[in-house]
Amino acid sequence: MEQKTVIVGMSGGVDSSVAAYLLKRQGYRVIGVTMQIWQEEETAENGCCGLSAVEDARRAADDLGIPFYVMNFRKEFRETVIDYFVEEYLKGHTPNPCIACNRYVKWEALLNKSLSLGADFIATGHYAQIEQLSNGRFALKKSVTAQKDQTYALYNLTQKQLSHTLMPVGAYTKEEIRKTAEEIGLLVAQKKDSQEICFIPDHDYAAFIKKHTKSEILPGNFVRADGIVLGRHKGLIHYTIGQRKGLNLSLGSPAFVTEIRPQTNEVVIGTGEEVYGDRLYANRLNFMAVPEIEGEMEVFAKIRYSHKGAYCKIRKTDPDQIECKFYEPQRAITPGQAVVFYQGDYVLGGGTIIG
Repeated sequence: MEQKTVIVGMSGGVDSSVAAYLLKRQGYRVIGVTMQIWQEEETAENGCCGLSAVEDARRAADDLGIPFYVMNFRKEFRETVIDYFVEEYLKGHTPNPCIACNRYVKWEALLNKSLSLGADFIATGHYAQIEQLSNGRFALKKSVTAQKDQTYALYNLTQKQLSHTLMPVGAYTKEEIRKTAEEIGLLVAQKKDSQEICFIPDHDYAAFIKKHTKSEILPGNFVRADGIVLGRHKGLIHYTIGQRKGLNLSLGSPAFVTEIRPQTNEVVIGTGEEVYGDRLYANRLNFMAVPEIEGEMEVFAKIRYSHKGAYCKIRKTDPDQIECKFYEPQRAITPGQAVVFYQGDYVLGGGTIIG
């Protein structure tokens, strides 16, 4: 049997390092690659693809006895992640840049490059599993460890991408992965997981957006839903649905952001109850376990990575729009975030929330 070649995206962390080890043990010809995505004006010390991450990945590859390379994807990252992130915030949305990075950089750019070099697959250290279903379609399946499951951020992968992807880590718990790393002597065995957005390690989104846009960030009015002015805000990029802290409003009762109106540059303020809603609409749809939604379907949906999920009914309202009605109101349905639909342990599909 011909030995298959897999290029593993190595971030310098324990998960991707052990993924490379597991695939080598399974008989694949493994090549390690770190994606250079930081921009020239940045220090690039932090995050999953910074300079220190490159050295950790290179050391892990040496320990595993596999070739290692750094591939430059700066242009793709700027266009599909950074520019997207900034533009969405300017529209009053709250985007998830990791989903865009997964779809367009870690998969589209890396996979196309890998296939052109003769590889059969790419692989990552994500906590998810891939299966080909009885209908012939490829779909993500939740990892064996619920608290680390990363299928939400991967819902946008295409059938071609899934068919050329391996995710060996999804069959293990985090503790098992760290134990394996220790047993084979990897120095990254106890390395902490990266929590922040890799290109904004200080969490100051507003400062980053101001730096990367020529648009003027204008202050505007805090208003109630009926239009009554409550005060002044610093600019739409400072706020997101459900936010309570940092509003600097004294109303005598807790105040929350319930809506952002980019057309009028207004931030709507309401009560905690008004943050809840039972319906959303989404577009930029991608289906996985099924080719299309037919009629009305009951599914389990997540509206953000940390959302525990809830049951709802979905139906198509346009060729690229879906309506989702929850049985119980959900907190902070946020335009720009993804809604991901599940049937059992499998990802049915998802889209971007528009309202």
